[in-house]
Amino acid sequence: MRLGHRGIRLWWKVRKPTTFGVKALLLHPDDPARCLVVRHSYVDQEWWALPGGGYNPKRETAEGAAIREVREELSLSITEPPVVLQTLTTNREGKVDNLTIVLARPTSDHFELSAELTEARWVSTDPDALPTDGPVSRWLRIALACPRPARPR
Repeated sequence: MRLGHRGIRLWWKVRKPTTFGVKALLLHPDDPARCLVVRHSYVDQEWWALPGGGYNPKRETAEGAAIREVREELSLSITEPPVVLQTLTTNREGKVDNLTIVLARPTSDHFELSAELTEARWVSTDPDALPTDGPVSRWLRIALACPRPARPR
């Protein structure tokens, strides 16, 4: 996976494509003061981040992509529609990336890691209480700073 990701990053620098991604801020089903953070296996392995991935907006919405990614990466179900917290455009990786951050609540707190992840844990949503055993992604910090409704729809 790491080798493939390096090849994609090189292609991005040459072609500068427009891509679409989604990150899911998953609140614990019984405690909205906790969220799920993950470490990916193929890029930025030491970073604590949010689950998510890419999608094609011609085939699915950001909210639908978040539901799919959470199911694929963590075997978690989300039954209520995720709420969009923020949409950003960035070109940090040599491509134009439209990133949507959504808020969702899984039906269970029990997860299973896919090969895309090396670790996941429930942590406090207080930005000052995030894990200290590795850096925290920019997107996780942005997601936690967004105003949130009391409960996703």
